[in-house]
Amino acid sequence: MDGEDIASAPSTPVTPGTPAAPLFGGFKRDKNSFNGRKSSLLKSSKCFSAEAWELEEGSLPPFSCALPPHSVSLARKMGAEFIGTLILIFTGTATAIVNQKTNGSETLIGLAASTGLAVMVVILSTGHISGAHLNPAITIAFAALKHFPWKHVPSYIGAQVMASLTASFLVKGIFNSTMGGGVTAPSGGYAQAFALEFIITFNLMFVLTAVATDTRAVGKLAGIAVGATVMLNILIAGKSTGASMNPVRTLGPAIAANNYKAIWVYLTAPVLGALAGAAVYSAVKLPDEDPLNT
Repeated sequence: MDGEDIASAPSTPVTPGTPAAPLFGGFKRDKNSFNGRKSSLLKSSKCFSAEAWELEEGSLPPFSCALPPHSVSLARKMGAEFIGTLILIFTGTATAIVNQKTNGSETLIGLAASTGLAVMVVILSTGHISGAHLNPAITIAFAALKHFPWKHVPSYIGAQVMASLTASFLVKGIFNSTMGGGVTAPSGGYAQAFALEFIITFNLMFVLTAVATDTRAVGKLAGIAVGATVMLNILIAGKSTGASMNPVRTLGPAIAANNYKAIWVYLTAPVLGALAGAAVYSAVKLPDEDPLNT
């Protein structure tokens, strides 16, 4: 990040409200914060209720504040993206290969659950560090909506691509060069595959944008919501396209298996679907101030 750190809290230039980000902010510095008046300290907080404290002396506010978030360097964010994407690609590819080697014993439900759970645990473990994009389409969509700085997009995508290649060749080595089951390729026509990949990535990005921008959403539930969406999408399109939703989910295994069938579908449809999903949610979301309460 050009030698300087940026805060991991959900504010520009970092993706706002990224999954698993702290639900509450920290204290603001105030010139009167240390002049002995308790009210100035309370009013500088984003989550203590100063009015409740002052009206009833000795009573505790309804909830407490989190500590101010630590600044996170771009290198640390890239590291979290690399590890998170590696876990996701390794899990999805390995599960598909095991399913093929065991004559379908995993079933489509098992494949969906495996990938959905991988997304959930990665978001919960690394979301507060990097935002857990794990997907170039998501990174590009957030940048297009000005929720993420364009100057960091190449770094994030580079980490995601390297993680995909690393995971794919690890899987290839572990499973004795059997990569056919881990490649996402359409079972029908290209037009059908493009439409399905567009729609399921639209679904994913619509939900992800909702949990990333809705200040009322509970941070730890973001992983569950996004993981469940991934599971749903795989149940919809898994048999037809492999339900990639992610250019690097297809790119790494394709290179490792030397199978590039319809790769253009998986490099374009998810990006367009993510852009559409983010744009549509931004158009229909509630304003910052709920008109029903005014």
